[in-house]
Amino acid sequence: MNVDSLVIEAEKECLNIFKEIDNNEYYFSNLVLNAFREENVNESHFNMTTGYGYNDIGRDAIERVFAKVLKGEKALVRNQFISGSHALSTALFGILRPGDTMLSITGLPYDTLHEVIGIKDNASSLKSFNINYEQIDLKDNKFDIPKIIKRLQESKIKLIEIQRSKGYSTRKSILIKDLKELIEKIRKVDKEVIIMIDNCYCEFVEKTSPLEIGADIIVGSLIKNLGGSIASNGAYIVGKENLINLCAERLNLPGEGIDVGPSLGANKSILQGLYFAPSVVASSLKTAVLTSYLMDKLGFAVEPKYNESRADIVQNLIFKDKYLLIKYVQGIQKYSPIDSNSMPIPSPMPGYDDEVIMASGAFTQGSSIELSCDGPLREPYIAYQQGGVTYNYGKIAIINAIKELINKQ
Repeated sequence: MNVDSLVIEAEKECLNIFKEIDNNEYYFSNLVLNAFREENVNESHFNMTTGYGYNDIGRDAIERVFAKVLKGEKALVRNQFISGSHALSTALFGILRPGDTMLSITGLPYDTLHEVIGIKDNASSLKSFNINYEQIDLKDNKFDIPKIIKRLQESKIKLIEIQRSKGYSTRKSILIKDLKELIEKIRKVDKEVIIMIDNCYCEFVEKTSPLEIGADIIVGSLIKNLGGSIASNGAYIVGKENLINLCAERLNLPGEGIDVGPSLGANKSILQGLYFAPSVVASSLKTAVLTSYLMDKLGFAVEPKYNESRADIVQNLIFKDKYLLIKYVQGIQKYSPIDSNSMPIPSPMPGYDDEVIMASGAFTQGSSIELSCDGPLREPYIAYQQGGVTYNYGKIAIINAIKELINKQ
């Protein structure tokens, strides 16, 4: 099948889907711009602080803007966070105390949290502090609500953790409508349990924030959606003020918390990244939709389908063949702007049990809002593709990666 002809067909078929993505981009652009205007963001907010970071007006403005955009009472947005996993770890250690129990209701969390929780032995884990962990798996890609309610009725759960995006699992990502139904049922049983959402990859995909439907705290990375490919590092925690204060004191130190932490010149890139995020996320979604259509027509299993509702920017390509997974990922790297001459090979990575192959020809190391594609070397050999700073850059890479794949089968 001619790939170029198939792309023309795909873009005609996806016209209404792309229009809906454009409408969402307009909504989020308006949301972000209004937050900037309401908080009077100005050039002085680009100035940096060093040392303790006292009176960093730019950092404080950023946190007020993020709180408005994500519909939270307060935000902790810091370049001291090295990743979304670091922010998740900070939140868990900040909120939980010895004897508490946390419950994951989306099954096993992402690989990089296993040592944080103590699923995998580590002397610094939550488990080593006598914090208990339990999990309830999804059932047919849905929350197992009867089992969740039964567990909440048995004994006190301090915190429920929900990972919206699929990570390296084969399940579907969690849509807002399913999250809303779940939270309503949880609150009928326990009004006090803390509901924490791992919101990585999901920002600016659906119009409703999890905080608007009853979640207490959400966490995400700035080298994913909300960094707009411009923020060079960092992450956010947004939610109820008392919980954000606990997280800030865990990140920094008790008694100083959110009032310290130097911006070290990051303020401008964080603000500019958020400003561009609606457009970049829209491009990422269009790239994912195009990829899904093309690969499905070429006979590969995909999830989600091109015309299905999306909760995040991640597109699964299920190869069921190690060789094909490797070749596709190598094709994405070859048509990336940075390190296009590099050849990704499967290799061990910190925090992962399996070897991982990763294409990430990005301006920021590990940035997955820039077009990236990775996957663990385990059955059914899934490539997890995300990002695309512009639709055309994403389109060019996808077309050529598919041609490389077809030519080498």
